[in-house]
Amino acid sequence: MRKVKVIAAAVLAAALSWSGPAAAQESALTKVLESGKLRVGTTGDWNPMSMKDPASGGYVGFDIDVMTELARDLGVEVEFVPTEWKTLVPGIVADRYDISTSASMTTQRIRSVGFTDSYYTLGTVPLTQKKNADRFLSWEDINQEGVTVAVTLGTSQEQQAKTLFPKATIRTIEAPARDFQEVLAGRADVSITSNVEASKLVEAHDVLTIVPVEEPAAPADIAFLVGQSDQVWLNYLNHWIRIKENQGFFDELIEKWMPLN
Repeated sequence: MRKVKVIAAAVLAAALSWSGPAAAQESALTKVLESGKLRVGTTGDWNPMSMKDPASGGYVGFDIDVMTELARDLGVEVEFVPTEWKTLVPGIVADRYDISTSASMTTQRIRSVGFTDSYYTLGTVPLTQKKNADRFLSWEDINQEGVTVAVTLGTSQEQQAKTLFPKATIRTIEAPARDFQEVLAGRADVSITSNVEASKLVEAHDVLTIVPVEEPAAPADIAFLVGQSDQVWLNYLNHWIRIKENQGFFDELIEKWMPLN
């Protein structure tokens, strides 16, 4: 533990040489090292990135493993702070947590927060019930009057739906409910989500299927959210991500959590 704290301190000292003492005083990196705690905002509803166990209250997933490793390398404890998609960005702005688990980079989000370097790229795909398999075969089949598309409030898919389906009816669902649950209940014909989550949902719910669109929509990089002006913290995290990529850490997690992607 002493060794990783010395390493973290060395990285902080290097960051200071670029940003100056004043920046370090305000940085989340300084606060994390001094407090001994890394506060991580997470929704706990994005399989396989972050999932909350209702029974234990604990979190598991790709991003949970990443944040646990980050805290270990910093020599601090990790504290997962519950949030929702609609409050993910405000939570960073209000300093309710030092970093969040991953989210898609969007033009709306970068107005208010910073993003680390990306470690994965995903796309959006539609889900429907298998009984609708012959009805929906393309994006255009969904973009029709009389079709209801469910999205979750605060997600990147909420914004995408307005562009993808101007003719359809958009039903916005607020957490803790989720968009795919509307499809399961028959209150929506289609929901849209990331390809990584879609593959997990069709495994978990036999009645669901991924609409065989020609290709996913809105390819996007995913990364971790941090304070927009905290360059010291951002520098540390970007270097840490590069080190872990070179060590094969992210490849191991992809094999563990997304073996079919």
